[in-house]
Amino acid sequence: MASIIESCWLGLISHFNDFQLACLGSFFLHESVFFLSGLPFIFFERAGWLSKYKIQTKNNSPAAQEKCITRLLLYHFGVNLPVMIFSYPVFKFMGMRSSLPLPSWNVVLTQLIFYFILEDFVFYWGHRILHTKWLYKYVHSVHHEYATPFGLTSEYAHPAEILFLGFATIVGPAITGPHLITLWLWMVLRVLETVEAHCGYHFPWSLSNFIPLYGGADFHDYHHRLLYTKSGNYSSTFTYMDWIFGTDKGYRKLKALKSTGDEDGCKQT
Repeated sequence: MASIIESCWLGLISHFNDFQLACLGSFFLHESVFFLSGLPFIFFERAGWLSKYKIQTKNNSPAAQEKCITRLLLYHFGVNLPVMIFSYPVFKFMGMRSSLPLPSWNVVLTQLIFYFILEDFVFYWGHRILHTKWLYKYVHSVHHEYATPFGLTSEYAHPAEILFLGFATIVGPAITGPHLITLWLWMVLRVLETVEAHCGYHFPWSLSNFIPLYGGADFHDYHHRLLYTKSGNYSSTFTYMDWIFGTDKGYRKLKALKSTGDEDGCKQT
């Protein structure tokens, strides 16, 4: 398996240079993973498929969905791509490379765990700051235009927020200077996580049902449907920061009430 991956990687680096792979390759990979994982939830919502797993009964209008897609394309080409291009020298300075040999899985896994931990910490405080009155009104309210989120709304935000919270995602790789394949794995995992958190569906196979402290769609959907001063649930992937600082108390109380209600219903039947 490792030899197959190395052969494929050799083909890539033989045809493209570091800049092309790190900037244009990363952008193409991001767009592919983001839209391929996020678009199906628009079709699910429009067709009413899997509605029994939908967290909110309210649906977004086609016009609202199309507005989201149009703005996303504008932001991705106008903000994300330039950031990838201008941050390239920093990553190269910190040691990022695309050459063979590929890093061992131990190194890749260690770096990914570090990225998740650091991203959760930085994102929590950045997100919490965005819920202060002035920043929410002029910046973060754009992301909260969708009280009923769907997958693609995960990256629908004010350009200033894209830069501000995007720092949480890139700070780990910027510090460690990873191999490009590690950076791509991190990007794919982070995109899939945030799309799932905004998808608006809680499935029996959702990761939050199996991984302790994993947030997921149910956790983040609560954040979107409450008034900005009372929402809590500021965490990114894992919820330990909300638990430590008590900003998920409202959510946990609601879950406890629902659980008690379900148990009472079962007893009555």
